[in-house]
Amino acid sequence: MNLPMLRSSGNDLYSKAMAACRLQFAAVGGFSLVVNLLQLTVSLYMMQVFDRVLASRSLDTLLWLTAIAVAAIGLLALLDASRARIMQRIGTWTEAQVAPEGFARALESTLRGKPYRMEALRDLGVCRAWISGPGALSLYDVPWVPIYLGVIFLLHPVLGFIATGGAVVLFGLILVSELVTADPLKKANVASMAAQKRADAISRNAEVMDAMGMGPTMISQWQASVNEAAPLQQKAADRAGLLLGITRFVRLAIQIAVLGVGAYLVLKQQMTSGASIAGSIIMGRALAPVEQMIGGWKGLVQARQSKARLKAFLSQPRIRPETDPLPAPEGKVTAERITWGLSGQATAIIRGVSFSLDAGDRLAIIGPSASGKTTLLRLVAGILAPAAGAVRLDGADISTWAREDVGRYIGYLPQDVELFEGTVSQNIGRMNPDALPEDIHAAAIMAGCHEAILRLPQGYETPLGEAGAGLSGGQKQMVGLARALYGRPRLIVLDEPDSSLDGEAESRLLAGLARMKESGATVVLVSHRPTLVRGVDKILVLKDGAVEAFGSRDEILKRMMPQRPVAVPAAPPMTQARIGEAS
Repeated sequence: MNLPMLRSSGNDLYSKAMAACRLQFAAVGGFSLVVNLLQLTVSLYMMQVFDRVLASRSLDTLLWLTAIAVAAIGLLALLDASRARIMQRIGTWTEAQVAPEGFARALESTLRGKPYRMEALRDLGVCRAWISGPGALSLYDVPWVPIYLGVIFLLHPVLGFIATGGAVVLFGLILVSELVTADPLKKANVASMAAQKRADAISRNAEVMDAMGMGPTMISQWQASVNEAAPLQQKAADRAGLLLGITRFVRLAIQIAVLGVGAYLVLKQQMTSGASIAGSIIMGRALAPVEQMIGGWKGLVQARQSKARLKAFLSQPRIRPETDPLPAPEGKVTAERITWGLSGQATAIIRGVSFSLDAGDRLAIIGPSASGKTTLLRLVAGILAPAAGAVRLDGADISTWAREDVGRYIGYLPQDVELFEGTVSQNIGRMNPDALPEDIHAAAIMAGCHEAILRLPQGYETPLGEAGAGLSGGQKQMVGLARALYGRPRLIVLDEPDSSLDGEAESRLLAGLARMKESGATVVLVSHRPTLVRGVDKILVLKDGAVEAFGSRDEILKRMMPQRPVAVPAAPPMTQARIGEAS
């Protein structure tokens, strides 16, 4: 099955993927047509055996009827397997096409602080499982129910009315299933996702929980969120189970009615025994997809709700529209009255901040805690988009610059360094399989951690666990700094790069800052240590999200630490004897 590759541009890639499979869906429809016609094989075979073979006692007729029936059901099995395989391929291909876009948008949702993030991939998996399963195929079989009922009417109108009445009852049960299970399932799914999100958040703070004995409390909170979802799931499952039981009873009761009435009509010589048995088999086949739909209604509802969430998610505008690649920047940074705040809060975290840096400048942002320093760094790096104003790198708005394009020119070290599962070398090379060893070593040398990495058990090939397990806090910070410097970026943004470093490592970092200036890179950092601040060219003082002072390092430090007269301590009172000595 050959399907085209889809571009990730545009909204609602899931709908585009489904539209691209129109030909394959049509093929499944064609196969379903033949499959449902061949489903009549057994009933027609039984009717011919009872009405013709037993009456004529012809072995040749029996042999040829059997051969034709076996060939027909063989073709039935082949086509049924083929349509199931096509649907599986459609589901897998759709997931493969949409998943990268869903993952990228989930990362954007994380940056935006939206609650629906990686749940999009879970919803995509639910849709793929439903398309690949028997539930989707039952939708192709349901339209054949009236045709089967028509065949039963041809055998005898009474049997046709009985089968039609049963089908109406079963379709009514489908509507009841929708009414009684859709809402509890929707609420249960939302609660289940919330419980999973809480579990993930708790697991990320395992050290804090273990150190301070918070485990039982946090587990109780997680259990409370699970308990919120469990009754809703149980309620939906109980209703679905009851309806499924009623469905089976109705179907079997109708089958008994058809057999009983058929036998009565045979006794009255109004139809043949073969036709009676064939009517029962056809009726069972006619109602089978309806029963299958009711049995899989929970999966259908979940798939439908997942699809609705996924389509709404993929239809949201991207943080950064697609743009043509721009020339490599030199490193000039300009902040134009940028403002940013959390939605729902009246006071902005960053308020009208402006500054300008030439390529190669080193800027330190200082200020009291909660003054917005880290938020400002994220705006400078383009991670956050300002509500007003713009941060420009060589004149281009960095928040709208495509990250796969501008990312290679930016080095970023967050306050809490997170490393990926892989080797030290892979982490420094930004997990790029094409990263050259000499570029990785150059970044480590500039970060001042080359010798420290060589002392690791396997050097640059030392494997790291999840979140950089296997390294100390200082080692993580050094590797994170080397990652930020990989590829000689033009803009380097560092959030407290010295927070986990000792005196020797801090000296190496200062030397690294000098090498960054020599390379022409623009550096913006946050630090609380005077030593690192003295290694920059300019200082920006931030207070309550606004610029309190901005200028050269010496000018700002002089303003912050003005010359004061040195207080001379008073001399102790002198005794008469000492006065005489002094004179």
